[in-house]
Amino acid sequence: MFEGLHDRFEGVVNRLKGLHKLTDENIGEALREVRIALLEADVNVGVVKAFIASIKAEALGAKTIKGVNPGQQIIKIVHDGLVDILGGETVSLKMAEHGPTVILMTGLQGSGKTTSTAKLAQYVVKQGYKPMMVSTDIYRPAALEQLKVLGEQIQIPVFEAAGGTAPIKIVRGAVKELKTQNCNVLLVDTAGRLHIDESMMDELKNIKEELKPDEILFVADSMTGQDAVTTAGAFNEKIGMTGVILTKLDGDTRGGAALSIKKVTGAPIKFMGLGEKIEPIEPFHPERVAGRILGMGDVLTLVEKAQENIDEKKAEAQALKMMSATFDLGDFLEQLKMIKKMGPLDQIMKMIPGMSGALKGVDLDPYELTRTEAIITSMTLKERASPGIINSSRKRRIARGSGTEMLEVNRVLKNFHKSKKMMRNMGRMKKGKGKGANPFEGLGLMQ
Repeated sequence: MFEGLHDRFEGVVNRLKGLHKLTDENIGEALREVRIALLEADVNVGVVKAFIASIKAEALGAKTIKGVNPGQQIIKIVHDGLVDILGGETVSLKMAEHGPTVILMTGLQGSGKTTSTAKLAQYVVKQGYKPMMVSTDIYRPAALEQLKVLGEQIQIPVFEAAGGTAPIKIVRGAVKELKTQNCNVLLVDTAGRLHIDESMMDELKNIKEELKPDEILFVADSMTGQDAVTTAGAFNEKIGMTGVILTKLDGDTRGGAALSIKKVTGAPIKFMGLGEKIEPIEPFHPERVAGRILGMGDVLTLVEKAQENIDEKKAEAQALKMMSATFDLGDFLEQLKMIKKMGPLDQIMKMIPGMSGALKGVDLDPYELTRTEAIITSMTLKERASPGIINSSRKRRIARGSGTEMLEVNRVLKNFHKSKKMMRNMGRMKKGKGKGANPFEGLGLMQ
């Protein structure tokens, strides 16, 4: 996420760290690099000018704080500036105080609107609500079918009107069905177009007047850069919107849309979508995103993901096993499953402060965990508990069962033994024994 923007800022941040004195010259030089980084990331020109002017004024007026590196002060000013243009604060989804909540999903065709509708439905379920989805897209034949398939996957009801029903009658029927289904949130996936046209706007206006939605969310494809910002501005002017969902942020996006859309439209980014899988959408936290861009990591999101996906009691029991070096491949398998639930390994690692730079040049195979899981599940319970009994014939059987090579089976076993040795050393250090032991011996398993 924001990989290109982070790469551009990385060099700027490293140079700023080396500043021992703030002068007009070195501040100007640093801000020139920041300006280039933002323009290359396709940030709106007006937003860049205002951002640089604000940072420069604050940097020149900043007093050197004793014990704080001047370069770090500028980094803090840049960080706060990024937080501001990203929206300043997290804006929550507005839910109706009385009666059902209605959320209108808008956006161009291909922006990920239908998938985002399903993801948002999952999100509100986790907030304790009971949603229902409906599609008013009568122009794209597969639109309703796609929403129905997604609804079945996440077990959320989808209202289906008779073929040929007008959009306004579809939403009226959905509101009635909402009460029958005892649901309290209606998510309306409206029709998208390849571009903004008057017929599209008129249809949206009619649906808006009929439903009086609590939220009108514009789904923007972040990979389209300033086109997404321009389109969002036009939607906001004609229909009005309460927030933005940025999709495809894990793709090859430069970040310009995220850094421009709030300042240009005035509408806050409320959620961000990562990947095509139907996983709950992530709330947009400006301060955390600014930290990711500047390579500061995102520990709070990492902790939230861990709390959501990891069984605390199991984790504690496994930690004790690790420190006493009694954990086996069965325990290791449980850990892999918990980590996989948190998301792609490279994204998780980059949330740890300092890890983004450490991972430079490291090729993290996204399927490595899946292959490792397949290898361990191809073992018998006895083999998982006592890996020492796994001889050549057993390895061949495991490789056949997991669809891998013996070389990969050997690597999993070797890494497991290394990690077990490392944990044993750490346990001894904790007890005050083995002072000469290196607790990180065998950390090659991180490969």
